[in-house]
Amino acid sequence: MADIKNYTLNFGPQHPAAHGVLRLVLELDGEVVQRADPHIGLLHRATEKLAEHKTYIQSLPYMDRLDYVSMMSNEEAYCLAIEKLLGIEVPLRAKYIRTMFAEITRLMNHLMWLGSHGNDCGSSTILIYCFREREDLFDMYEAVSGARMHAAYFRPGGVYRDLPDTMPQYKASPVRSAKSTAARNANRQGSLLDFIDDFCRRFPKYVDEYEILFTENRIWKQRTVGIGVLSPERALNLGATGPMLRGSGIAWDLRKTQPYDAYDRVDFDVPVGKTGDSYDRYLVRVEEMRQSNRIIQQCSAWLRANPGPVIVDNYKIAPPPRERMKFGMEDLIHHFKLFTEGFRVPEGEAYAAIEHPKGEFGIYIVSDGANKPYRLKIRAPGFAHLAAFNEMTRGHMLADAVAIIGTLDIVFGEIDR
Repeated sequence: MADIKNYTLNFGPQHPAAHGVLRLVLELDGEVVQRADPHIGLLHRATEKLAEHKTYIQSLPYMDRLDYVSMMSNEEAYCLAIEKLLGIEVPLRAKYIRTMFAEITRLMNHLMWLGSHGNDCGSSTILIYCFREREDLFDMYEAVSGARMHAAYFRPGGVYRDLPDTMPQYKASPVRSAKSTAARNANRQGSLLDFIDDFCRRFPKYVDEYEILFTENRIWKQRTVGIGVLSPERALNLGATGPMLRGSGIAWDLRKTQPYDAYDRVDFDVPVGKTGDSYDRYLVRVEEMRQSNRIIQQCSAWLRANPGPVIVDNYKIAPPPRERMKFGMEDLIHHFKLFTEGFRVPEGEAYAAIEHPKGEFGIYIVSDGANKPYRLKIRAPGFAHLAAFNEMTRGHMLADAVAIIGTLDIVFGEIDR
């Protein structure tokens, strides 16, 4: 009879299936995981400490780099916390723009998750499919902010600027003919909202393609059904939020229970699972993509019909329009002081939480009345989910550890903040 060997295995820190800089110490009995010990801190970027030495506006771009897959969602929580301390009301058009781009960000996150998780479990096709759609979403980011990833588009008091009337277009090159370039530019002839509407019409068919690949695929079900089961009670006790919690059957979504921005004005459903395994979490996230598409369409329709300001007109908090700044001395002074000194925030503390694509993402700010936070604390959803990894993995095979890391949807920028 063969002897069972016990191993201690280092999984990472530079492992393609670790979804970040994770050193996972696995204690194995043969191929069965007895204990999983996540070691973090290898990507520590000191965001919370850096924020104490920067003005509130200077700290905003750090938020993009926390979860570098859900950039604008991080900005949203940060802006909401500052606005709560300042006691200001954001223009309604800005709320709808924020809601629309938060859902565009949710699609970007879930496409990245599905492509990489599917690739970890053996399907390279899904990675190519998902990245095909992410390109269009990156183009939407670039159209409003000028950056494809780290947008810094949400600002305290609203958003950086209104939606553009034109979309950037491809140009003919030595490797691409004028005819094929014209075909690529076919849906870029109008405004950004026209481009978004065109994407929303196409997207449900793409989600159907993902489901044809996976939902009834027996290999996919063998890799995910019954793997990493999290009961509703344990999900609550371990601090799980977002799809991790809803996959276990608990219909908790901050967009419904504690609505912010324009979420109380749009119609959508909250999908929940039954058994709390990796397969249920997959189904929840796929349905969330369909619901996000619905929300984006509703926001786009409202934004077409309702022009208006997109940021507060208090020039102590938001910069004046550039055309006014070029002729008015007062406006130039406001602009100069805002970007050199920042704005002062009244003494107090505030916590703002949003339904981030990965779960509850919160920003807790303590202000001493200065132009910088006295303390900033970030509540990252991935941190609690990684803490549950040992319990979810114990008793599973080594290959299942990869599938469970994928279903957690962790990104280390926010865990090692």
